[in-house]
Amino acid sequence: MTAEQVSTQTAPDLVVDSATGVQVNLRIAGPGARAYAFLIDWHIRLILALAWYIIAVRISTGRWMPTAPVEGDSSMLSLVWLPPVTIFFLYHYVLEVAMRGRTPGKRMAGVRIATRDGSAPGVGALLVRNVFRLIDGFPLIYGVGLITTLFTSTHVRVGDMAAGTLLVYERTDTPLPALVESASLDATSSEVLSELLLRWPLLSPQARQRLARALLTKHAITLPTSAAREDDEDRQLHKALERLAGGNSTHD
Repeated sequence: MTAEQVSTQTAPDLVVDSATGVQVNLRIAGPGARAYAFLIDWHIRLILALAWYIIAVRISTGRWMPTAPVEGDSSMLSLVWLPPVTIFFLYHYVLEVAMRGRTPGKRMAGVRIATRDGSAPGVGALLVRNVFRLIDGFPLIYGVGLITTLFTSTHVRVGDMAAGTLLVYERTDTPLPALVESASLDATSSEVLSELLLRWPLLSPQARQRLARALLTKHAITLPTSAAREDDEDRQLHKALERLAGGNSTHD
């Protein structure tokens, strides 16, 4: 089951105008997709926190579960309580930074965090977004956050408003779904590259060559020399884009 099957909300598209002129449409995730991803992440972090707590209690007391509050010096209490509390509260922020706007729950739900221009959010934006969970979580089970996602046009919570972010579906209509993970490309460039390769046979030779050269130049890729025949130049540019997609392009 995917997040799009779970969500019955009709969300608008985020339209990104790229530097190459290829327009990218990203579908904004609704409340259902958000709730689906959150529930997965909530169970993961709960299991991790409980696992650490149980193991720490076993080490400190010799029992699998304490029959009374764990007692001891401050270092032992820190071993038992501090790591699970840290896991529970920093789970989203740490993983969203490490996974460029994703968590295991978001990945399973097929969604990611994006800025208003479609790119991956920075460390600062993710920090602001997660600090505002304290507000979104009121009064219980993310009541404020749920209400704001239901009544805002882009289905964002307070944290997203403050950070300038939103949740979008991962694109599944592209032959290169792993491009967003490329270390050499940001999310928007990856989407543009995917779109250009997908539309390559449908574009005129002049149009696709112009777009290919613009994208390759943007990423400081050595451009193929002009070939005597147009179809040879066409193939060289297409191969250069495929190398860029695979992260094996030759830079100047």
